[in-house]
Amino acid sequence: MVQTVDFFTPIVDDPYIYGQIAATNSLSDIYAMGGRPVTAMNVVGMPEDVIGLDVIHEILRGGADKVLEAECALAGGHSIKNPEPIYGLSVTGLVNPSRMITNAGAKPGDVLILTKPLGTGIITTGVKRGITSGEIVIRAINIMSRLNTPGRKVAERGLVKCATDVTGFGLLGHLISLCKSSKTRAILHTANIPVIDPEVTRLIEEEDCVPGGSRENFKTADKDVGWAEIIPQSMKYILSDAQTSGGLLLCVPEEHVSEVMAILDDDASLSRAMIGRILTADEVGPLITVV
Repeated sequence: MVQTVDFFTPIVDDPYIYGQIAATNSLSDIYAMGGRPVTAMNVVGMPEDVIGLDVIHEILRGGADKVLEAECALAGGHSIKNPEPIYGLSVTGLVNPSRMITNAGAKPGDVLILTKPLGTGIITTGVKRGITSGEIVIRAINIMSRLNTPGRKVAERGLVKCATDVTGFGLLGHLISLCKSSKTRAILHTANIPVIDPEVTRLIEEEDCVPGGSRENFKTADKDVGWAEIIPQSMKYILSDAQTSGGLLLCVPEEHVSEVMAILDDDASLSRAMIGRILTADEVGPLITVV
């Protein structure tokens, strides 16, 4: 049995979409462990004097629809009064212990495959500032509300032993944690890094649109990263961008890459990018090399 709980404040105006994104984000932890979600319980905090029951209903309806899509049972929950809205899920799942995915099992030679493009933190910050286009916002919403079901599928077939979902610590933060837990290093190829839209780079370079959490992620990760001279600061921020309901970073043994890619194709994953590789630990070199 695997268990998780997650919730956050609204990042979009539409309550139904907010509920969908929050539920997707909560379910992601189970998929990142290779689990199958079984039951979920709502975690709700609302300022009743500000938000009406109709809005709360839409938030819960969005979450319930995602739970249903995950073939999971919604088993109630708990609500409290809170100065600002919060919503998420506590999710229970099942996984075969011999096929469970952790972030501590990476092996040298594993190919790093990312299942969603980056940039949601920068885009949602742009939304708050009123400087993003409608099309890019819709694209980000579609990404944040897509379930990470391939995690369960690759685990059940025994194809992947090590992975992480990419969320608040950004791609670099989660990869650094993975490498430290696995006692390995890694290399990333920025030419293969999927980004939601070229607008993300423009928002960084022209609008200085970088959320505070992403800046802190970069400062924390920088000491463990060796950067090629050609890497612009905008890409450094993208690799550090705090993602909401981000994709999975899979460590795939070379002999399983084609089968994993076929699963991602069948799932119509938003990204099937081979972005780097796990390397042997080296006491001299940086933990992560970015070229």
